Amino acid sequence: MKRKIAKKLAQSKRKIRKRLDKRSLPEAPGPMLNPGNIHYDIADRNRGILYGGMGAVQMLVKKLELDKEINRRLGIFKLHNPYFESDHVLNIAYNILCNGECLEDIERLRNDEVYLDALGADKIPDPTTAGDFCRRFSTEHVETLQDIINEVRLKVWKQQEPEFFAEAVIDADGTIAETTGECKEGMDLSYKGVWGYHPLVVSLSNTGEPLYLSNRSGNSTSSKNAAQYLNRAADLSRRAGFKKIRFRGDTDFSQTKYLDGWDGEGITFVFGINAMPNLVELAENLPETAYTDLMRQPRHTIRTEPRSKPANVKERIIKERGYKNIRLQSEQTAEFDYRPVKCRKSYRVVVLRKNLSVEKGENVLFDDIRYFFYITNDRKASRADIVSDANNRCNQENLIEQLKNGVRAMGMPVDNLVSNWAYMVMASLAWNLKAWYALLLPTYGRWHKKHKQEKRKVLRMEFKKFRNFLIMLPCQIAKTCRRLVYRLLGWNEYYDIFFRAVETFGSPLRC
Repeated sequence: MKRKIAKKLAQSKRKIRKRLDKRSLPEAPGPMLNPGNIHYDIADRNRGILYGGMGAVQMLVKKLELDKEINRRLGIFKLHNPYFESDHVLNIAYNILCNGECLEDIERLRNDEVYLDALGADKIPDPTTAGDFCRRFSTEHVETLQDIINEVRLKVWKQQEPEFFAEAVIDADGTIAETTGECKEGMDLSYKGVWGYHPLVVSLSNTGEPLYLSNRSGNSTSSKNAAQYLNRAADLSRRAGFKKIRFRGDTDFSQTKYLDGWDGEGITFVFGINAMPNLVELAENLPETAYTDLMRQPRHTIRTEPRSKPANVKERIIKERGYKNIRLQSEQTAEFDYRPVKCRKSYRVVVLRKNLSVEKGENVLFDDIRYFFYITNDRKASRADIVSDANNRCNQENLIEQLKNGVRAMGMPVDNLVSNWAYMVMASLAWNLKAWYALLLPTYGRWHKKHKQEKRKVLRMEFKKFRNFLIMLPCQIAKTCRRLVYRLLGWNEYYDIFFRAVETFGSPLRC
């Protein structure tokens, strides 16, 4: 970071820390929120935007040559009058980054002259044109766009340290994207009894990046096309140089007819498997000595002094009102070998036995036992590690939550299955840009450890927080004959990270 900028950031940090220091606050003569004598005016020369972080995003796109690859390979237009394919794709992704929730929010940005100048654009597509662009997509176009994004992703992965490539953990899961319209082609009644689509998400758990998205009819099974995209994700991981590959999924993804093939390719897998009567019988017939208590590791390390836990309000209300309650008493694990009907090989099945107490008010009605099964070809990991690995798949659910409600990529704003699939891929590019922003942060030098923690912090950020701290940066925009200058107004705790990112994005990629 330039010394001049570092000095200004340090001054801003000292000022706000001084104002927030509880010890320096005198007794207040009145309330803190005192608006004073407020007046509004319109600036004549000074122009600014709220989304000053978009300049860094533009630099990132240019560094990765994402726009060039889209224009070179996507091939939707025969004539560019006046927009190129990248204009449309980035317009949708940028709308999401700038707090847009739907296509209509593009109208706000295209009428902001300073925003256009900040991106070096004369104009950008309007919401109707953006929707028409989505409708131009065929299935082949959507797949091509995903391939383009993944080719760029390989460039980002190539910049990572050697330990990054130890193992690629690939998760697969489906979700229901509810629709309110009545005329959207391809929607159907889902297993939840709601109208909508049933998107599939295949992601790299290591970084939280969606590698492949597939839009499907609402009544599709969760596993539809999953094996196809898992295989493509494995191929992508091999091209990147990952030494090992691991597949994870819930019971809907234990497609036994593919297990032998994956095992033969050296792919490790951990899938939930339905508690079928034959498996339950095998688990019940195991001797009690086969079971050992499951000791779950705490999710978070507590670095402060322990505090007394307050009374459980939910439990008190349940008891007072005589509601039925199921309480976990203990957990044990065991294992056995099992050969599914569609497999030629036997695999390891880890059993999780949950001992439950069914209560009503203060009375225990009865005890219950429930079995959960995980099928794997991992013979080395402990049973506890297999259960923990399967449970860690919840990170995939967090990613889907971010794509649905943070990025709002599954809003399904267009009128058919393929066009909504195209929108989903373009909108999720906003999340990919966030991930690449973090992954390209440098971590070398004397501050290696600190920078590595910051990199992980940005990578794991919720989308809203990333947008608030690294995109929504009030800026004054100044155009000179050779430069477009973003002058940041104010300060926040992520400015150090922001300027390191800007310096990195302004330099060429390591070959």
